[in-house]
Amino acid sequence: MSVSRRALLATAAGAAALVPAAEASAAPATRTGRPAAATLRTLTAAADYAVAKVRAVAPRVTGFPVGTRFEKWTYSRGGDWVGGFWPGTLWMAYLYSGDDSFRARAVESARNLAPRQSDTSTHDLGFLFYPSWVTAWRLTGDDEWRTGAIRAADSLIRRYNPRGEFIRAWGALTDTANAGRVIMDTMMNLDLLAFASRQTGDGRYLDIAAAHARTARRVFPRPDGSTPHVFDFDPDTGAPLGPATVQGYDASSCWSRGQAWGIYGFTTMYRRTGDTGFRDTARALADYAIAALTPDHVPVWDYRAPQQPYDVKDASAGAIMACGLLDLHAATGRSGYREAALRILTALAETCLTANSARAEAVVARCTRNRPAEDGVEISLPYADYYFLEGVLRVLRPADVDRAIDLSQPA
Repeated sequence: MSVSRRALLATAAGAAALVPAAEASAAPATRTGRPAAATLRTLTAAADYAVAKVRAVAPRVTGFPVGTRFEKWTYSRGGDWVGGFWPGTLWMAYLYSGDDSFRARAVESARNLAPRQSDTSTHDLGFLFYPSWVTAWRLTGDDEWRTGAIRAADSLIRRYNPRGEFIRAWGALTDTANAGRVIMDTMMNLDLLAFASRQTGDGRYLDIAAAHARTARRVFPRPDGSTPHVFDFDPDTGAPLGPATVQGYDASSCWSRGQAWGIYGFTTMYRRTGDTGFRDTARALADYAIAALTPDHVPVWDYRAPQQPYDVKDASAGAIMACGLLDLHAATGRSGYREAALRILTALAETCLTANSARAEAVVARCTRNRPAEDGVEISLPYADYYFLEGVLRVLRPADVDRAIDLSQPA
């Protein structure tokens, strides 16, 4: 008798739900706030595995990984929106290992993004240039990287709509389609603008970032802390039109990766501005997402999809969320956020790595790129690898991660 994939997923999720409550809620940290020894061993082993995997695969990487097909990376020459994550992963591997070969490969890969500095057709310049060029400048001091990142910030602010006070997500500046479309992902691109303001002394960049974040704070969170993927505005008047989605189940659902972008992005904006409203928004989003996690601590792709909690997972949402929660713990002092982050990272390390596959080229499996389009379901994604390593190193090597991406808190 054949068994449908949906039935198998339901059976697996049902089995996970049978984990004893005491076991499922066991905190991976001591009362001092330090990770328990078992958690440290798990995360150290995961970091060792990740760096060994990247070392083995790097010599045959021929472009910017965008996702896997049959466990092998597929590539974009120009980087698509994910081009910053491969050099970012190499930088994280360098921080953990001290191996200069990772540094050399990170530099080589990041330089291939140089043509994108002047790309005004996308909001994703933060994803492209922060983990690659900003990190390169912070770790090498070479002004080439600082100058290029500022040029990218100049391109990004051209997408700002002052009538609605938002940064347009998609489409060329001359394209009227999607001209009023804002997506939660953009919260993660704002730190490039904060960087540009710090480096140039020109407050215009941070002013635009803060204005966009205030708009997102006003229109995205629902009363329960959940969020839609998209919110539309009239581009000519700036008037709000309402929520929508592209990668979530529908306009009333809660796409888990978008929720994770929001947790991390709003916390970052609090760190860069000191505006406690951004911190409080991050808390509302985090509280919702933590409560929505299933006992296995790996997010489903959409917290409100009809088949949840038995639907496919998105480990990338978990990795991003864990980083945001560690940041939020530092911003609030609330230990529950750190404990939840440690549970997620431990779950990813124990159930989502590619360690049982000899052919896999990525580190993290069980990711979902775009479920409604049936595009990239249960594959590996470059941002999952990057944020997983970032999250693990935030626990094991926080000073090194701070050196790479600047985790400073408001005065």
